[in-house]
Amino acid sequence: MHVAVGVIVDGRSRVLLTRRAGHVHQGGLWEFPGGKVEAGESLAAALDRELREELSITPLRTTSLLEVKHDYSDKSVLLDVHVVWEFAGKPQALEGQPMAWVGASELAAYAFPAANEPIVAAVVKLLT
Repeated sequence: MHVAVGVIVDGRSRVLLTRRAGHVHQGGLWEFPGGKVEAGESLAAALDRELREELSITPLRTTSLLEVKHDYSDKSVLLDVHVVWEFAGKPQALEGQPMAWVGASELAAYAFPAANEPIVAAVVKLLT
């Protein structure tokens, strides 16, 4: 599964985390927002769509951070991660998911899916 992931950074160098619903794969864990790239959809279009659907924001300036390939026991994922440096709108939890703005030094206190561990490490390196 190809997933577009946004590391959304605010003016204070904090990143926006959301918590996965309990009933979904890796439920209850924190993540960087995003979602599945649909067939025929570009990565940029998927990231834009997912952030609008989940958070009511539109990415304006992004840069590629890394790609993560991870095999869970029940599925394989390719996380295509981009830093969202600028966005339009005010993030809102449109799906009722908990949200938190977190400093890079605080990320270790949050439980993430295993596939997110390289992302956390890259974000800490980028923002500290």
